[in-house]
Amino acid sequence: MLGANSYGKSGIRLVQVSRHGDRHDVQDLAVSVRLEGDFGAAHLAGDNAAVLPTDTMKNTVYAMAAERSLEPIEAFALRLARHFVETHAPVSLARVEIAERPWERIEAGGRPHGSAFRRPGGEARLAAATCGRAESGEASIEAGLGDLVILKTARSGFSGFARDRFTTLRDTDDRLLATALRAIWTYECDAADLSFAALRAGIRQTLLETFAEHESRSVQHTLYAMGEAVLERHAEVREIRLTMPNKHHLPVDLSPFGISNANAVFVATEEPYGLIEAAVHRTAPPARS
Repeated sequence: MLGANSYGKSGIRLVQVSRHGDRHDVQDLAVSVRLEGDFGAAHLAGDNAAVLPTDTMKNTVYAMAAERSLEPIEAFALRLARHFVETHAPVSLARVEIAERPWERIEAGGRPHGSAFRRPGGEARLAAATCGRAESGEASIEAGLGDLVILKTARSGFSGFARDRFTTLRDTDDRLLATALRAIWTYECDAADLSFAALRAGIRQTLLETFAEHESRSVQHTLYAMGEAVLERHAEVREIRLTMPNKHHLPVDLSPFGISNANAVFVATEEPYGLIEAAVHRTAPPARS
């Protein structure tokens, strides 16, 4: 028996240039489309009559990008998701995810250049929209950020943890805490007309401020504090999911050289790393069956 299934197009690269005289704006997106619906015949009988080609999905993204600005990306994701549900009867649910990589203006002559750009660090803006048919419920809009690399050199420790015969880690109340933050938040159901850019900036600042100021007893402890602060300060957010890989910075043992390391010299390691994830909800989440 065929189980749950979906299909779509991923990695649709889209760059839009908006020209306003000598000043140009650039948006650089990677778009993914996923459709669920009545596609059983394609799996069971090789009948493709209900299957919209993934190449058509790619073309749709480009065509709809030409109609108007991509900003805000949350609204563009919702327009795409609604299009696939409203124009293709077999589709019961469409989900569109967008990741945006930023470009910043190059300084020239003491001012930002109007049409020359450089790519800054790896942080990405994220957005997603899910749209079902009327009987399936309202559309949902998500936004977020990924690969926001942050580090604190104080107010972080890890002690009192479980131990067994393989434990070698020592308690510490003074360690470096670094992570590449990924945060995805879901807006309340009536979110279509929100000021997405202002909200994103405010939520991002809340995450950063909380990370910096929190007296951390573990990554889990700080993760929850960050999610809790977002829900307290931003009523438009229903829930937030955070992923915080622990980018370990280990004190170097200099004792073989007769040198004391006063918690000042560290080695940064990429792998292996701890991976901490959790969701923080405004109300109790639905019970799992």
